[in-house]
Amino acid sequence: MFLFLLITMVVVVGAVTLAVIGGDGEVLPDAAPDRLVDRLPAHRPVGRADVEAVRLPVGLRGYRMAEVDDVLSRLGAELAERDARIAELESALAGAQATATGGPGLFGPAEERDR
Repeated sequence: MFLFLLITMVVVVGAVTLAVIGGDGEVLPDAAPDRLVDRLPAHRPVGRADVEAVRLPVGLRGYRMAEVDDVLSRLGAELAERDARIAELESALAGAQATATGGPGLFGPAEERDR
């Protein structure tokens, strides 16, 4: 029984070695590193579909930190820009509403309203 297991092990190791080396004696070629193919668009703002389409490349120990950092910094900049624009528009809207309703004195102290 031991001899059978030893022969089987030698045959399996030989088969695996031949599969790795190949028929022409070359070792398997190195795989190209996984890179981010579909980057976020640089010519326009990032949309929801762009974020959903991003597939981050996986490295030996997880995601590639440089690629993830690039994507996160771009998304952070886009969100900060949008937050600033929203604040600007809300401020302009509040100013327009105050002007349309008669100014800030409309809801002021009682003596100003009684005049």
